[in-house]
Amino acid sequence: MPQSMSKAHVIGFGKSGVAAARLLKREGWEVVLSDSANADILASRSTSENFLHQQQELAALAITVKLGYSLDLNDFDLLQLIVVSPGVPWDIPLLVKARELGIETIGEMELAWRHLQTIPWVGITGTNGKTTTTALTAAIFQAAGFNAPACGNIGLAACEVALSQDGIDWVIAEFSSYQIESSNTVAPRIGVWTTFTPDHLARHKTLEKYYDIKAQLLRQSELQVFNGDDAHLSKVGASQWNNAYWTTIKGKEHLIGEKGFYIEDGWVVELNNSPPQRIVEVSALRMVGEHNQQNLLMSVAAARLAGIDSLAISEAIREFPGVPHRLEHICTWENVDFINDSKATNYDAAEVGLASVKSPVILIAGGEAKAGDDTAWLEKIKAKAAVVLLIGSAAESFAKRLEEVGYDSYEIVETMEKAVKRSLELAKQHQASVVLLSPACASFDQYPNFEARGDDFRMLCLNHFLKAKDR
Repeated sequence: MPQSMSKAHVIGFGKSGVAAARLLKREGWEVVLSDSANADILASRSTSENFLHQQQELAALAITVKLGYSLDLNDFDLLQLIVVSPGVPWDIPLLVKARELGIETIGEMELAWRHLQTIPWVGITGTNGKTTTTALTAAIFQAAGFNAPACGNIGLAACEVALSQDGIDWVIAEFSSYQIESSNTVAPRIGVWTTFTPDHLARHKTLEKYYDIKAQLLRQSELQVFNGDDAHLSKVGASQWNNAYWTTIKGKEHLIGEKGFYIEDGWVVELNNSPPQRIVEVSALRMVGEHNQQNLLMSVAAARLAGIDSLAISEAIREFPGVPHRLEHICTWENVDFINDSKATNYDAAEVGLASVKSPVILIAGGEAKAGDDTAWLEKIKAKAAVVLLIGSAAESFAKRLEEVGYDSYEIVETMEKAVKRSLELAKQHQASVVLLSPACASFDQYPNFEARGDDFRMLCLNHFLKAKDR
């Protein structure tokens, strides 16, 4: 509990920032919540009704809100705590100066941890796969009878969980690198690392720094689970993480170390200080692709390390519908499946998306380009895509890259609406079985986030085909 009149400043008017401000207010802090974006911009990122409701709720709690405002540290001696939302870079001059001045500066996840650390956490991170793994892990824990909310980079903000912590048995938290970077003391009971490939280098600068940030969460975890099929993790794994539980879809002979989880004869098998034990059939999982089998292994590993029995695990997996925006089936029209993979915001995730569907494919790609190695993605396009429809600010540069690798079956259509309309024509022409939105890009050039992009794709697909059906 803070001293009387202790002042805290929360940066970022998103769900994380709002929840952090409410939690601090409940604990007796005097709270200011600010965002450099103005009210019009913030209202455009959600519904205006929701934005207005949040402002009214905060005003009723006597939380001061400053929009279109950046914190001024001239009065730093009056400020005891700064809490940042995940989207705020950890090394901006303002935060560097705050730390130099001795103002405690933490992330929203760290604040939540301080209120929830008596409850065991499963902390899940990775470049790709962490959202599916988090959602599936939470579903298994909940099927076992635990009150185990998914939070962090998925679902609720962690501080929302802290605000209603009564009766919570486990916290299943997805951590982005941004959230780990600002959470120095978070120490999960079980840490899971799904994959590691170049991403977010515009923020983290080097691959080594990005790795070290991810590794921080695992080093502070009591038990560690790793994807042994990931090239980078398996390369460093045997030496750096020799007491971890490793997973592999390739069978027992490929398991790193002497304990872990693997697939054999269509079953997930556990090897942990006893004879191998079959846990669940792989066919119980409805989601396609080897990457989802890897996600399955890591979720089962977390559940077994928490003591959950095979029956609850099997029940949850059979009922699990998948994750919105990650290879999400939207509809089938004239024998063509329309699939939303908007969450594929980098080359590696988009390559996985292409690998997971039948060919030939009509691919919709583009958005705000990220740094990274596009080689494997381009090779997968050449192997599986009949036509690529390019949208967003990356369209011209992607067209150039496609031509450089000898692929010229693309069209620049600019918008999602044009892409959806054109995709069915091309699917008929090329006898393609799938139209796949898998952008390999961030969404911020045309949408507030990848969810809004995926929602637009879903709406356009359903509306377009509903109209066609009525003709």
